[in-house]
Amino acid sequence: MSTDHDTALFAERPWFAANEVLAFVVELVALACLSWWGFTTGHSRLTHILLGVGVPLSAIALWSLFAAPKARLRPGLPLVLLVKAVVLGGGAAAVYGVGHPVAAVVMAVVVVANTAVAETLRRTVPGRETVSEGTAGSSESD
Repeated sequence: MSTDHDTALFAERPWFAANEVLAFVVELVALACLSWWGFTTGHSRLTHILLGVGVPLSAIALWSLFAAPKARLRPGLPLVLLVKAVVLGGGAAAVYGVGHPVAAVVMAVVVVANTAVAETLRRTVPGRETVSEGTAGSSESD
């Protein structure tokens, strides 16, 4: 859920909000690419279905545990970036795997640039406390 404070920050810094929206779109595209790869990999219909559904669901579980803004287990930045590299980079690799190398490179460049900007901006937003290891969720009250 968004708070009034977050809404005010987005209004004051529209480029921050735009990058957050782009980050969300990149995440959805990565999941779609993982699914596309899964449904086209393998030789049997069962393999197509298992990979097409299972790989994106695994990525969602990994993301929600470690990399989402309100992740259950919020580790330090190195592990968050590793999870993002696996999921988002996996999306770019999936595009390459289905036979579109130029699109894969474009996606990889967008993923790296957006992740770098997003992680930098999230740590420099005025008025927002940075979440350190072991204190995830302790500064929020519902």
